[in-house]
Amino acid sequence: MEIEINEIKSHLKKGERLLGLDLGSKTIGLALSDIRLTIASPMETIKRKKFTQDAERLLTIIKEQNVGGLVLGLPKNMDGSEGPRCQSTRQFAKNMAEKTDIPISFWDERLSTIAVTRTLIEADASRKRQGELVDKLAASYILQGVLDNLSKD
Repeated sequence: MEIEINEIKSHLKKGERLLGLDLGSKTIGLALSDIRLTIASPMETIKRKKFTQDAERLLTIIKEQNVGGLVLGLPKNMDGSEGPRCQSTRQFAKNMAEKTDIPISFWDERLSTIAVTRTLIEADASRKRQGELVDKLAASYILQGVLDNLSKD
């Protein structure tokens, strides 16, 4: 079920968390909120396979971590328009909605990967280490933006 981001909190039961996803063509970065919906923590990076396998892994995480909603980073163009990557993300959400009834929302992720990469460079992380961390940190960056926005309500 796709819903607006400002409605996602009202769909959560007490103690449920949000799972943030940074969808790439080769990987999916994951971040998990705390139960108070204040802090996003990087979780893991899934190497993408077929959708069915990716979805099964996500459904396992949803169950194990008491996830009540998904937030997908929406990779809009700098002018705010939606290109092929947005279409791919929306299709992923549509496919996931067929496998689970938890709410799914989108968050504009423009510049999230760039911001995270810049932070890793400033921390003097090696290129290899950057590659290991960037997807789940980008997911955390996206999810933290959502949590900060929700806390204003």
